[in-house]
This record gives sequence, structure tokens and C-alpha cells, in this order.
Amino acid sequence: MEETEPALVPVQGGEKRVCPEEEKGEAVPSKKPRVNDNNGGKSKHPVKDDEDEEEEMPKDEEEEEDGETFADMMKHGLTELDVGILKFISEHKGFSGILKERYSDFVVHEINREGKTVQLDDLSIPPEEEEAPEPEPAADDLDVLTEEQKKELGELQLFKNKEGDVSIEVVDDTKEKRTQIHKAIKTQFPGLETKTEERDTHKFIVAYHAAGKKALAAPRKHSWPKNRGAFCHFVLYKENKDTMDSINVLSKFLRLRPNVFSYMGTKDKRAITVQEIAVLRITAERLSHLNKCLNNFKLGNFCYKNHPLKLGELQGNHFTVVLRNISGSQEQVEQALKSLKETGFINYYGMQRFGTTAVPTYQVGKAILRNDWSEVVDLILKPRPGAEKGYLVRCREEWAKSQDPEAALKKLPVKRCVEGQLLRGLCMYGKKNVITAFGLIPRNNRLMYIHSYQSVVWNTMVSRRIEAFGLNAVEGDLVLKGGTAHMLSAEEAKGLSIHDIVMPLPGYDVIYPSHHVGKGYREMLTADGLDIDTMRHKVKDYSLAGAYRRVVIRPSDVSWEVIQYDDPRVSLVHTDVEKLEDKPGPVFNTEGKYRALRMEFSLPPSTYATMAIREVLKMDTSIKNQTQLNTTWFN
Repeated sequence: MEETEPALVPVQGGEKRVCPEEEKGEAVPSKKPRVNDNNGGKSKHPVKDDEDEEEEMPKDEEEEEDGETFADMMKHGLTELDVGILKFISEHKGFSGILKERYSDFVVHEINREGKTVQLDDLSIPPEEEEAPEPEPAADDLDVLTEEQKKELGELQLFKNKEGDVSIEVVDDTKEKRTQIHKAIKTQFPGLETKTEERDTHKFIVAYHAAGKKALAAPRKHSWPKNRGAFCHFVLYKENKDTMDSINVLSKFLRLRPNVFSYMGTKDKRAITVQEIAVLRITAERLSHLNKCLNNFKLGNFCYKNHPLKLGELQGNHFTVVLRNISGSQEQVEQALKSLKETGFINYYGMQRFGTTAVPTYQVGKAILRNDWSEVVDLILKPRPGAEKGYLVRCREEWAKSQDPEAALKKLPVKRCVEGQLLRGLCMYGKKNVITAFGLIPRNNRLMYIHSYQSVVWNTMVSRRIEAFGLNAVEGDLVLKGGTAHMLSAEEAKGLSIHDIVMPLPGYDVIYPSHHVGKGYREMLTADGLDIDTMRHKVKDYSLAGAYRRVVIRPSDVSWEVIQYDDPRVSLVHTDVEKLEDKPGPVFNTEGKYRALRMEFSLPPSTYATMAIREVLKMDTSIKNQTQLNTTWFN
């Protein structure tokens, strides 16, 4: 999830409003407390995940976790050094600032396939289009059936025909004649379907019941108009919710499976994000009803189209970011932002790629690639330093003590987490079938581990590349030509810069730079117990083809201003919902107790805004470091 980053400062729970009952009187799913940010994000208590809203959290759980602060949780978290993020390319002097003190300090708008920034600016429902009436069949078309055939079809319609179907031979076998018979049967005998069969070189139209006795109740009806697109596209505005969490909430309220929703990119939790979603055969009116039911969500800009959305279709994301309590002078800020605009930033994979606990996701990925499945289970389930939710701690302790998946699973009230899914797999298939058991974890989650390993290798090698050659293109570097990697000669390198250079993610279908940094890939994988020449895995899903990624990215649409304010709880961004409600935007003082840097920029897909911010501040953007900054400031 490339666009945003997990929560840096936790927030407290509030109350979620009860959704009015549906018109048909159907029961509304139970709802858990919503997340609120009225305290400016300064709560000591970790957020309670609501990833499984149907399973109740034990009441004593909250009391048990109150004693742990988020800073305690992150004492054993990763830093940028741990994942190969080592270098800067700008020359200005860095300064401090607090990233995501409030989730409203980080606003993301998708840029769609047409290059338009997605915004929520219309809550109205599109007018119902009049469905074009089907043309009446011509009289000639209805007279193609004999009286005997009509009698047999009538008996079939009333379930008086023991054969279960009626076959009509097409004597004058032409496509037009067959079409006339099909139309005549469906028009005069609602509830019957037809098909064409060939028997001993003769063509027959076979009539049969498609929907049992219910077909007698009325002619065939299709509740979805034929001239309306099958997919309702809408803009989803959400606060402090990631994309998958949001889809799960929407699907439960609408009583749908999550897979009927589609989207172009995932957005992480601690932010305000605006993106386009598509859902199959759900009306705008029904979706709009959710605006009365859900806090921290808003749905609008409804329209019907004939296609879903696909991951990767977006052109990028536009970010509005507020860095609070900055220490830099106006001159430092100007130098930093001009460098970002003109030179860009190293296109590192951000910290959210690697998890937030003492067991990084790339370690699990490495074990998967090594086929060390006992290590995979151990890394996911073993006790780990740092505060966790009480039930996870008890689950891990039970596993360490008994190695009994059933006993450990009983300690989990929330079983849709990775630990619960793995334990359920071990219960079903046994500890000797770990590969199959691991397969119960959703595919995207499983692949996240090996992609995390690829990412840490890429980060490390790019840091070496910048250390060795700076911003110059050199012989042996790689560029893309028509989607294919090309190795530069010394002469070719003279006319290019770092903005043209790509580096590979390790895999069986990539080439590596010919200079010493390219050899570093082999050295790193060998040290990790992997062979760079055999990146195909016996489980196809875990075979790595590899890919190429630009070393340096220049943002577009870069703008910034230094603002001053007195109340740390006030929002410094005018959101889409506030604009819809005609609420005034924030007013900044000419002088104030606090200074903040408000910046805007656009990035292509699969790049991390936090890495652009890192280049501006020249400081570690890890949750561990940011939490320490917040703790120091608030104390």
C-alpha cells in the first residue's frame, strides 16, 4: 500500500451512530465504536482494531491494555537503517517536524486514468433513466408456431408435460427462422427458455423451464435496467480507515461479499483519503443511504458504467501534507522544497512496507523463499518484544508453551488476523502440512511477505548505488527502453542522469547492473541463504519474476507555505466534506505559538509520500522515531 503510512500516533475510540433500519425492515448489522480524533491524536491508548466486527472483544481487554503507551509498543520497532534507507540526495540542512500528528494532516486524492484528481463534491443520486421498451415482435414472428406446438408449450409452462421440455424441429433451417421461433416462445410463454440443438443433421428448438414453478408467477423480470451500466462507480471519502477495512465495513452494511467491490489503489489508515470505488449491481440510492449510517465515511459522485476498476489503473495520487512544529527557518524550508521540486527524492520503499513489530515482514518473506516453513510459522506465532494486544500475547505464549494450534486459537477472539488464519490452517491440515495451512492466509497477505523481502534488497542496493555514483549515470547502469531493460555503455551514460536510471527487484526475469553494485545483489541473497539464479519457487505463487523501479522520482504540482497557529487541535486542511457542508477553511495567523509546513505534490503510483517528506526533513520517518518526537513534544 504505497500511498500513505500506518498510524504514527494512536487515537481514542468514540461512539458510532446507529444506522436507521432499511425500508424493508431488515436487521442492521451490529456496529463497533467508531474512531474519533477530537483530541488531536494525543491519546496514550492504542487503537482497537475492528478487523472482525462480528466477533466481540472481551470487555476486560481494553482495561488490560490501558497501561501501555504507543511509545512502549514501538520501542522494538524498525528504523530506516534496518531496511536499507540510508541516503539523501539534496544539499540543504535538515530540520525537524511532526508527521501525522493528526490523521487530518495527511490528505490523499487519487488521480484517475484520465489524469483528473478524484474529489468528493456531489452527494446527489443520478436520475433514473427511462428504460427503452423492447420493440413489439412482428405479427409474422408470433405466427410461426402451430396450434399443436402452442398446446404442448402451454402444458410445459404449467408443468403438465412429463417430458420436461418441448422440441420443435426447424424445417426451414435459417438463422432468421430460428430467431423467430425463439422470440415467439419467450413472448407467448413467459418463464420458458430456449436453446438450439442438432440431432442427426436436423436442427431443433428446445423449450424448457429456467426457474422452476416461480417462473409462473410473472414474466421474466430483470431488476437491473438493461441500459444502465452494471457497475456503480462512486467516490469514497474516509478518515482514519484503510481501503480494505473500508470495503469490509461497506460490504457488511450492504450484506455483500467484499469481492464485488473494485478499486485502483489501496490507501492506508492514518489519513483522510479520497478514491474511486466500483461495485457490481448496487444502486446509487442504496449506497447513498450509508451516508446516514456511517461516521468517518462519505460516499458521492455516483455514476453507472459498464466496467469495474482494476488495481494499477490510477495515474497517481495528490497529497496535501502538514508537518507540525517545524524547526526550520524560512530559508531552510525554501531550499528543501525547491530541491524536492527540481531534483526529487530517492524512490525508497517506505517503512509501511515492512511492518511495525519486532518481527519484520521481510524476515518472514526470506523464510518463505528459503522453503523454511517451520521458521515461517515460528516468526509469525512466536512471542515478540514490545507491547501487543493482550489476546495476541496470550496466543503467542500458548503456542510457545504447547505448540498446539487449537489451544492457541482459543486465545484469539479475533480470528481473521494472520495469526488466527495460520492457526486455523494448522488445525485443519496438521503441522506437517504447513504450506497448505499457510495457504489459508489471503493470497495478497502471503505475497506481502516476499514483496517485503524484495523491497529491503532494493532499498539496500539503491543506497549502495547512490553512495558509489551519486546522481550521475554510469556505465553498467540500467534504463528502460520500451519496457525492456537496457545496460548503458560509457558513451550512452554521458547524456543521461539519475532520473533515467532503474534498479531491479530480484527475480528470475531481470538483469542486474554490470558494475559492482549489481554484484551486491548476489552477495546479499547469498548471505540470506538464497540463490539469485534460482528464484523460481516450488509453490508458483512464491516464484519471483522481479521488476524494475526508478531510482529517483520528481514530484509534480509541488507547492508549499509555512503557516502559524495557536491551537494544536485545529485542522489545518480544508477537507472535501467541509467544503460540501460550506464550512469555512482554516484561518492562519500572521504570528502563532506553533509553525507548520503545509505542502502539496503529486506522485506516480507505487511511490511513497513519506519518502518525499523524508527528503525534505532529512530525518527518520519510522513510526519509532516519530513516536519519540510526539512523546517529547507533548510531554
